[in-house]
Amino acid sequence: MSEPVSTFQNPAGTWSQAVYDVIKAQDVRLVPFVPDGGHRGLIERCQADPDMRAVTLTTEEEGVALAAGAWVGGVRSVLLMQSSGVGNCINMLSLLKTCQMPLVTLVTMRGEWGEFNPWQVPMGQATPDVLRAMGVLVQRVDDPELLPGEVDAALRLAYSTYSPVAVLLSQKLLGAKKFGGTK
Repeated sequence: MSEPVSTFQNPAGTWSQAVYDVIKAQDVRLVPFVPDGGHRGLIERCQADPDMRAVTLTTEEEGVALAAGAWVGGVRSVLLMQSSGVGNCINMLSLLKTCQMPLVTLVTMRGEWGEFNPWQVPMGQATPDVLRAMGVLVQRVDDPELLPGEVDAALRLAYSTYSPVAVLLSQKLLGAKKFGGTK
């Protein structure tokens, strides 16, 4: 039997501009990221801004180190990654807690609502607990209208208390990827 075929429907255009406006207003000037379709609209806006430096990473833990170095140099950053990359950061996250450094990361979630790829499920399900175990404060957003306020609150919390904060962008917010095929 053939499953219905549909394309990834990412409503990023409905929220990426608002999130970009928030990080711009909060004087974020560095945006490290691993390329991700869920963050595409936000990445493109940051790349187009001459006052921001969007840096493509080869792995997510580089972004934690880059954000820490930027903070020491007086620059605010927001790290963009997918939930599958959180596992790559576990050891590096200890730096933030030990040195009392702020970090804001926006994490697009996989492995939950409507997921088609079984490889995404384990890390997607573990992401909130892994982050909390490493001392990261976790906020989760399902509603695109609430996302700009959550990002603003995360930036204020992180930079006022020198804490790492992750905002998890649920698959309901992003839209689920669906690929057809036969089984």
